[in-house]
Amino acid sequence: MPAPISAEQHRQDRDVLLDAAESLFYERGVRAVGMDEIRSTTGLPLKRIYSLFATKEDLVVAMLRRRDRRWRGSLTEYVERFDDPRARVLAVFDWLGRWFAQPGFRGCAWINAYGELGSSSPAVLDEVRSHKRAFHDQIAGWVAATGSPAVEPVFLLAEGAVVTAGITGDTAPAREARAAVEDLLG
Repeated sequence: MPAPISAEQHRQDRDVLLDAAESLFYERGVRAVGMDEIRSTTGLPLKRIYSLFATKEDLVVAMLRRRDRRWRGSLTEYVERFDDPRARVLAVFDWLGRWFAQPGFRGCAWINAYGELGSSSPAVLDEVRSHKRAFHDQIAGWVAATGSPAVEPVFLLAEGAVVTAGITGDTAPAREARAAVEDLLG
C-alpha cells in the first residue's frame, strides 16, 4: 500500500497542476488542451490529478480563481504605490500596458474562458463574473477617491483596452485608454 500523501505534497502537487493548467490553457485554450497533456506536462498520474480536481471544469475554475488573486493583487500593489487618487487611476492603465507587453500575452484569461465555456459551464461563468465584479470594484474604489462619477466609463475603458490589446497584440490600447481617462477625470 502506498504511503499517504502529506499535506505539503498535496499542496505542491496542486500548485504544479495549477501552474501547468494556467500556462497551457492561457496559451492554447481550455478545449485545445487535454488532461493527458496536463499529465505529461506535470508528470502527475491522471489518478492523482483527478484526486485533486474531480473534473477539468473544477481545474479551470481553480486556475481562474488563483489567477484572479495574483492578477488583482499585482494590480493593487502597483497602483497603491501612488498617493494621489488621480495618479492611482491612471496607474491602472500603466500597469495594463506593462501586462500587454509581456511575452505570451494573450488577452484576458476570463474573457477567453468565457468565450470557450461560458455558455456550457455555469461554474466557469460564475468565476468569470466574480472576477469582473472584483475588478470593477477595484476600479470603482480608486475612481471614487478622485471625486469623479466616471466609474463605469473608466471600467469600460480598462476592459476595452484589455480585449483590444489581446486581439491586436499591441500595447497602444493602454495608452489610448489612459489618455481618455485623463480627459474624463479633468
